[in-house]
Amino acid sequence: MTRVLVIGTKNQHKLREIRAILADLGLDLRGLDAYPGASKVIEDGETFEANARKKATQWARELGEAVVADDSGLEVDALGGRPGVYSSRWAGEEGNDAANTARLLAELAGVAEPKRTARYRCVIALATPAGVEFTCAGACEGRMLAEARGTNGFGYDPLFLVPEPGKTFGELPEDLKNRISHRSRALAAARGRLLEWMRG
Repeated sequence: MTRVLVIGTKNQHKLREIRAILADLGLDLRGLDAYPGASKVIEDGETFEANARKKATQWARELGEAVVADDSGLEVDALGGRPGVYSSRWAGEEGNDAANTARLLAELAGVAEPKRTARYRCVIALATPAGVEFTCAGACEGRMLAEARGTNGFGYDPLFLVPEPGKTFGELPEDLKNRISHRSRALAAARGRLLEWMRG
């Protein structure tokens, strides 16, 4: 029987990415949209790991299924690591990419290009109804541009330049982004543990 793994997000961009990255494992990958009664988890942790753990454990107990959840965001060195865990709601409204991007550009106005170093960071947590099984992290280093390039991805992707291949996440095709992104690296680190969980 195929094992069910719930992908703990209502963000359709994240859901598509995680499904694509884990597609070869042969799991029954279900998004939270398959569970209309799933509660909203308040992401009040001070770290990506704390938020990923909270989401995975709460939904695993509530749904009675294994859940993989992530928390991820952008850390800009010139801004002291902000927006960090507040990336998706930095301008106040959850998931307002345009407002978040506008605030980022405003705060980086006047910052010289060499000082615009940044990274996307992601922590993945797997939980079952019995509790957290494990967490794994991944990061992708880059620089923030002064204007958007590309229309792919979501969030700050069109501003985030990856030195190799020299394009923003907004310019990369989905399959290439899914090989080098922070989320793909966290899931790659988690792959062995996921296989152990599947066998167990």
